[in-house]
This record gives sequence, C-alpha cells and structure tokens, in this order.
Amino acid sequence: MSLFDQINNDMKAAMKARDKAKLEALRNIKKVMLEARAAKGAGSELSEEESLKIISKLAKQGTDSAEIYKKQNREDLAEQEMAQVKVFENYLPAKMSDEELTAAVKGIIEKTGASSMKDMGKVMGLASKELAGKADGKEIAVKVKSLLQ
Repeated sequence: MSLFDQINNDMKAAMKARDKAKLEALRNIKKVMLEARAAKGAGSELSEEESLKIISKLAKQGTDSAEIYKKQNREDLAEQEMAQVKVFENYLPAKMSDEELTAAVKGIIEKTGASSMKDMGKVMGLASKELAGKADGKEIAVKVKSLLQ
C-alpha cells in the first residue's frame, strides 16, 4: 500500500472516530500530495521518497509556525500546529541519532571522494537524497562541514 493510500484510509478512520485534529492534518497532507501529482502531469503517481519529502516539509513548516505563535503569546494556535506536526511525524521514518548521522555522512564522503570544503556541494547533494526524512537538512549541513574541515 502506498503512503497516499494509507493516508486515505487513515482519513476514513479519523472521520469515523470524529477526530477533527487528525482529520485536518491528513487532509492537509492529501491536498499537498494531490497538488504535487497534478504538477507532475495527469495520471502520475508520487514515489515514496517524494511523499516523505512532502510530509517532512509540512512537519517543519508546522514546527516553525508553532514557534512563531509562541513568541506572539498565542498558545492556542501553537498547540493546534503541534498537534498536526505529531500526526505528520507518524508517517515519517524515525530521526537518526547523532552517531548514525555521523556514520552515514562519513560513508557519503567516502563515496564521493570529497576531501575539502570545495566538495561540500557534491556531498550535500547526495546526502540530502539519501537521508531525506531521516535527518534535518541543517543537521546534515553542520555534520558535513565539521567532517570536511
């Protein structure tokens, strides 16, 4: 079952359970996925990697929005955003630990043959693809910089 189908099934379950917060989050995911499919062309399907990237982006946006709401003393809105982020995170793979990220980045550096900061773009391109959804882009960049210096 694809991630898109799983989200559809979970939407039905949320409707039956009358879980408004979960239903709203799932509808948001489905809307963005449908837009991405339409942009690719009629009849096209999203790969699992593309679907995970979409959900990861939504989770990051929700977290950023919640931080802004907290700064503006709008705890009610921040709680709504974080509730949606929790739903998004159910569909994402578990985040890598610092040790796992270091090992993965070292492996990618060996694959690319990078030796200095000049090769950072090459390493980041491959690392972003391989570690999509497993680690945040900022964390990957920090780790690559520290290992290439």
